[in-house]
Order: sequence, then structure tokens, then C-alpha cells
Amino acid sequence: MAMTASGHEADDPATTAGGTADDQVSLEPTLPAVPFGEWPSPVTAAEVARAQASGVFPTILGSRVWWQQVLPDEGGRITIMQSSGGKLTSLLPAPWNARSRVHEYGGQSYLPIPRTALSGSRGQRGHLLLFANFTDQRLYLAPASAGSAEEPQPITPDPVEVHAADNSGPLQERALRYADFALSPDRTEVWCVQERHDGAKVGRSIVAIPLDGSAAEQPEAIRTLASGTTFVAYPTPSPDGRWLAWISWNHPHMPWDGTELWVAPLDKGVAGKARLLMGGPRESVLAPLWRDNTSLYVATDWPGWWNLYQVSLAGEPPLALYPAEEEFAAPLWRLGARPFALLGDGRLAVTHGAGPAGLGILDPESFELKDIDTPFAEFAPSGVPTLAADGESIVAVAGGPATPPAVVRIDAATGKTEVLQRGGRDLPDEAYLPVPQHVDFEGPYGQVVHALLYPPTNPEVGGPAGELAPYVVWVHGGPTSRATGILDLTKAYFTSRGIGIIDVNYGGSSGYGRQYRERLRREWGIVDVHDAIAAARWVAESANADPARIAIRGGSAGGWTALAAVTTGVWRGRVFGAAVSLFGVSDLRSFAASTHDFESRYLDGLIGPLPGYETRYDERAPLGHVTGQTCPILLLQGLDDPIVLPAQSESIAADLAAHGIRYAYLPFEGESHGFRKAETIATALEAELSFYGQILGFEPPGVPRVAVISPGDAQSSPGED
Repeated sequence: MAMTASGHEADDPATTAGGTADDQVSLEPTLPAVPFGEWPSPVTAAEVARAQASGVFPTILGSRVWWQQVLPDEGGRITIMQSSGGKLTSLLPAPWNARSRVHEYGGQSYLPIPRTALSGSRGQRGHLLLFANFTDQRLYLAPASAGSAEEPQPITPDPVEVHAADNSGPLQERALRYADFALSPDRTEVWCVQERHDGAKVGRSIVAIPLDGSAAEQPEAIRTLASGTTFVAYPTPSPDGRWLAWISWNHPHMPWDGTELWVAPLDKGVAGKARLLMGGPRESVLAPLWRDNTSLYVATDWPGWWNLYQVSLAGEPPLALYPAEEEFAAPLWRLGARPFALLGDGRLAVTHGAGPAGLGILDPESFELKDIDTPFAEFAPSGVPTLAADGESIVAVAGGPATPPAVVRIDAATGKTEVLQRGGRDLPDEAYLPVPQHVDFEGPYGQVVHALLYPPTNPEVGGPAGELAPYVVWVHGGPTSRATGILDLTKAYFTSRGIGIIDVNYGGSSGYGRQYRERLRREWGIVDVHDAIAAARWVAESANADPARIAIRGGSAGGWTALAAVTTGVWRGRVFGAAVSLFGVSDLRSFAASTHDFESRYLDGLIGPLPGYETRYDERAPLGHVTGQTCPILLLQGLDDPIVLPAQSESIAADLAAHGIRYAYLPFEGESHGFRKAETIATALEAELSFYGQILGFEPPGVPRVAVISPGDAQSSPGED
């Protein structure tokens, strides 16, 4: 019986309608049979690493477009790209690295500044580039042109030379950080979020920084515009410069739990008494955008979905622009992400959808929403939409099942689309790329679970008759992030070798409304684990997966779910044969005590506050629940990770060793939370494939064999290479 490329049984010609095997000739070629996991593939780990060079946070002014771009081949350095007149230019040479560490996740780390905004630049055209430099976290101004002899000049002070408020001494290196930039109404300052680290105390405020560079030597030249809350974001001055809008929130809330929209009058750039316009502890308000001088557009999820509203300064009730069970915004993980933008004619370019996010034009006068016909299926890579517009031009990052994330410019009037930059320069033939299938299935207690299915895909070979494919359950991070159908060569690396994937948008994921997102409230380690297990059982029952060869993998919060799914015993029976954790949480108490400020109270909502919920923390943590029945685990960890410290992976490795469980631990120097270096990305990917092969029973060709520690030789320290 012939096997298709996906390993499914083909129709038997003897039973095909219209004839028998004697008078019918099968038109489907018989593919060579090769064991799943051992299929030859043109998708290499090095190619996957190169494809990570994708653009984010595009900005447009006239004919020029800028964006941030990660360079894996340069150790994960971030440069700023400019597209103008069909010419693509990298504006920041090494060693400059445009990466902010505010909230540790950063965000938009640059802003183009018209030269006319600077004193002494009368008659000069073009732009300068403001950016946050990763090494010292200071703000710099640089020429927005390649090959300039001008060196970037700092406009913020060196924190080592800035005395703390109590005059106890200088601050530490990188103690002053900046993100979320806006040009002041008079164009002489940049207004942004400043994060100040003073020992164990972390504070944030919206500040005004002179563009003339005076604050580099005189810290007192930086003025505070808004403060008094734990977090601030989206500093947004009105067109006439008379008002400043922003959002704020306090511990223990995260910005998708509850935020507030504030406005304050401005007098010569000085903010007056602020007043609350909308929001609260159970309403997430995001992305204020001025409609005119007296009203704003915002996204709020008080109806249950992030919908767009018009808010007046005059105290009129907020006006819903397009009520729908769709999301017009996403969780604010990285500062500067704006999911909608104002066009020149007053209409709004928006991202929207339930699950996949498309691009549309919303008319606030007629309340009509029309989608733009583009070649791209989704406008929210990693679940984070970011748009910018000038006149009728829209810039965004978009992609599709056969298209990796790309920076694109779209004409709102005609729909004409131009690709300015895309990740993955030399893609393999589309026949090797898996096409995601959106599937829903029933999870625990009748809850619907959303997922994307990627069957094994290779046009040259198929699986042997009677053999079922190994599958991996992917668990995204966040946990409020969302798996999208945009091409990810990491998936193709596995599926083209005969390993299927199901990428789960478990309860807690964004994109499906607040109620679905809040399924995880106080239930982290329960709902996510049960939904991942439901996905494993579904592929075994409905997608020809081998139930004995199903693995689970995840990064960050997804790594926690992967570890919890194979240790904590919230189910009956062993489901997964292997697990892979990329910088995943294993010890909840340690994480709560040692992680960075932005997420230091995150567990209050996911598990419960401390003190008071110690038993629940202990019951759900993977650490301490490894048994002799725990499956083998691969641990991948950056040694410079400030969010999930290396001790998390080292602790679970020691626990595995103590119980005689096979495991591998790969620490990577110079890597943080999420791998950026091409060498690390490729090494980690090959180690993952080798690990699956050793544990699930196949021999992937041409892949270095990762050292898996067996019970007999598990004597070395898990922190050693």
C-alpha cells in the first residue's frame, strides 16, 4: 500500500471508485519509505538561525521606513535598518546595539529625529537616529546615514556618575534605562519611559530628555512628566501640545490584567494635574492615539475583547467604533507596540481577528471595517501586532504559512504591497514547508482548545507502512502569548524530517478574548498542562501520531508547562516520552524571589500571592516532583538570563540526576532570555533533534549527537559543560 508524504495511508487502488487494480493505474507515485525522524531534509540548523534576522517595530516618515533588525550572525546585535527610494541601509555599525532593557523585554529602542528639530540645524534636511545602546543603556543620537564619520553622541548621563536620591553613591551600570519614545510637541526633547534601578528598588516615570545633549553631563536637565505608579507606558502628546496621555498600572497587575488611561494638561512642556479617563484593575486599556486635540482612540477589553473606543476629554461616554468578538490589540510585553495607526484621511489602520490577526481599515465616522487584500495571512508575528502609518502608507510586520515575517509597506488606497525586508533569504522549496491546519478540540471539562497542526511534510520520502509518526507538542511562552501560522523554519526543520508538531494555544493564550485568557488565572500548571495533554491525545487519535513517541517542548513559560507536564502528576498515566525546556521555570518560590521587577508579582495572578499560597507553589513546581517514572528531559539555558535564572535549569537537572533520569543540560554563555546568536540557535536546534532521536528511537542523519547523561554516569554537576 502506497504512503503519502505525510505518512497517511493512500487509497488502495483495488477499492478506488471506477474500477479495480487490474484496470486502474495509480497516478500517485510511491515515495521511498524512510523511518520517521530520519528523512533527508534541505532545512539546516544554520539556515534556521539565519532566518531569525527578522525586522520589528517599523516606523514611517514620508518615503523613509525604519525598523529594528536582529543579526544572529553578529551575536544577536540589533541594528536599525532604513529603506528609502528602493535602497536598504544598515545605520548602526558594530559594536552599537540598539536594544533597551526596560522591563528586561525592551521594545522599540529607536526614534528617527528630523534634523530640523535640533538647534543649529536650520536648513539641514534628513534625520538623526535616537537609540538606546544595549551595553550601557544610555540614549545616543547618530546620523541616519550609512558610512558617516560622525560617531553617536550620548544625550543621557552615565548612571555610574549619577548619585542616588539619598546621595549614598553612584548608581550601577545600566541603572538608567529608556524605551517607548515620542518627540515632544516643540521638537526639542524626546519623551519616554525611564526605568531607574537603585539597589533593589526599581522605579519608572515618563521623562523629557533634551535633544541638545545637555543631559549627558547635567542629569538635572531631564524633567519628570509623570510618575507615582509602578509602571508607565505610551507617552503620547496631543497634536497641539496641550495634553499628554499615557497608561499606567501597579503591582501585582500585569498590563493585560488592569491598566488606567491618564491625561494631564501641558503648559510649556510641563505637565499639570493628571486625571483618569478610563480603566481599572479589571480593565486593560492600551495604545492611546489622539484623534484630534480633544479626543483619543484606545483599545480596551472591558467588553471581553480588546475593542477600539473613542474617548473624549469632555467627559462624554466612550464610543465603541466596532463592537466585535475580535481582538484589536494584544498583551503589552514590549513597550512601543502599537496595534493601530492613524491614516492621513482620519481612518484607522487596524489589526483584528479572533486568533489570526488580519489588516483592515476602520472608518470612525461610518463604523465600517474593510480588510485589505494582501498576500499575508497574519499581521501579528509572535502574537504582537505593530503598525505605523504616514498619509496613506502603512508599515507592518506580516507573514503567512509560506512567508516568514517580513517588513512590508502597504498603500491603504490601492492595497499595493512592497516587501522591504524578510527573514530567511534562501527558503527551501515550498513542498518542504508544513502548512498549518487550524484545529479545535475538546479539553478538560468540555473547554475548547485551539491549536495549529503541522503534519510531517517532505515531497521526496514517506514513512514506512504501519509506522506512526513521532509528534512534539509545542507550548508557547508568555503564557499570554499566542502561536501563529506564520512560517517558522524551526518547525520546518522538524516536520521535513518526519516529526509532526501541534502548536497549542492553551487556555491563557491571547487572541481569543479575556475569558479565554483568564482560564489560567490561579490555574497555571493545571489548565496549560491539561490542554497540552489534550493536544497529545488528540494527535494520537486524529493525526496518526505514535502515542508512544509524543514529546513536549516549550520556552520560558512554555518550558514551565513542559516540565510540569512530565513531573507534577496532575494527570493519570505517562503521556510524554520526552520533554525539552528552553529556559523554563522549575522552582516557583525561587522564581518569585529572584526574577526581574516586571514579572516579580506575575505569579500572584497565575498561582496566588505569597505569603498564603505556599502549598500551591510547592505542589505545582516541577522541582521536587521528579520521580523514577519521569521521562528524559533536555534543558537549554542562557547563562546571562535575568528573567529565568540559570539556577532554575541547574536545579531540575540535579533533581533528574538524583532520580536516575536521563537528561541533557546545555548552558550557553552570553545568551539571555531567548537565544540570539546564530551559533547558539543552530547548536540548540541540533541538540533537540538528536535528543528526540535518542529518546524516541530514530537516527537523524548528519546531526551531532548530544550527550545525554544516563543514570550510570549522572555524577557530574549539572552546571558544568
